[in-house]
Amino acid sequence: MSAALSLAVSGCASQEPAATQPTAGGSAAPATIKEGLKIAFLPKQVNNPYFDASDNKGGKVAVEEFKGVYSQTGPSEASPSAQVSYINTLSQQGTDVIVVSANDKDAICGALQEARTAGAKVVTYDSDTNPSCRDAFINQASAEGIAASQIKLISEAVGADGGEIAILSATANATNQNAWIEMMKTELAKPENSKLKLVDTVYGDDDDQKSFQETQGLLAKHPNLKGIISPTTVGVAAAARYLSTSEYKGKVQLTGLGTPNQMREYVKNDTVKSFALWNPSDLGYLAAYTGGALASGMITGKEGEKFTAGKLGEYTIGKDGTVLLGDPFVFTKDNIDDFDF
Repeated sequence: MSAALSLAVSGCASQEPAATQPTAGGSAAPATIKEGLKIAFLPKQVNNPYFDASDNKGGKVAVEEFKGVYSQTGPSEASPSAQVSYINTLSQQGTDVIVVSANDKDAICGALQEARTAGAKVVTYDSDTNPSCRDAFINQASAEGIAASQIKLISEAVGADGGEIAILSATANATNQNAWIEMMKTELAKPENSKLKLVDTVYGDDDDQKSFQETQGLLAKHPNLKGIISPTTVGVAAAARYLSTSEYKGKVQLTGLGTPNQMREYVKNDTVKSFALWNPSDLGYLAAYTGGALASGMITGKEGEKFTAGKLGEYTIGKDGTVLLGDPFVFTKDNIDDFDF
């Protein structure tokens, strides 16, 4: 059933022997991904259920399909500079493709540029760097789409009377989180959302215990709080855990971005009415195929280029080397048991 989350056109990668095809400039580019490419995934933090799904259940599957060599490495805590040493090591090891979710859009740029100079292709996914620091970015959904979805879900959960809401984010420097939050503010400024008032934004640093404590702090600081949005899988699960055993259960609504396996208990016990996410395994799968195509010379990351990402079908590279996976999917009590990730 997780395949139902893939919003791309289905299709199959070419299984023909390696060949060349003409490009727009008249030169020839390989038609298939080279075998034996070393492709390393570097998430914001390891042992995170979201990245376990994207990397090990998505990226690894893709790399094995085109007969590459998959690995995952990274820090145990999400911090701006924690990924630098891992990038340096991967570069020294002659890694062909580094697929990284950036904890900070600037902090790892120097290391990534050195890796690119050494011959690695760099693909960002989930959270981007500055475009100049990588070859392509796999965006799970547009910032506008995510923001609109989150505001719609909290509005429906809180009800017609609206009220005070807060945001529990990941790290203060997370590129994707900050983009979504800015777009949420834009959504809140629309007349139809005038009854919702954003009173606070706090940061759980993608740490379970800190996110739990920040939830507790929000409720102590804002006694009239009606809802919390946590657009991070660690944060939304921690907030749900706190609310589920507190006096605020059913009184303070929660939504965000989470995985079905994390949130199933809280949806079924009515702590959470609905939440959203794309399929993280599809995100990792698409990132791997993009990296493979880049390292094989099939694409360069230029706007308008097309490539096939295995079972997900054909994608077109957009502005600033961005590849868009699709729109987020909404999970409720009615459908959550249809998914397992």
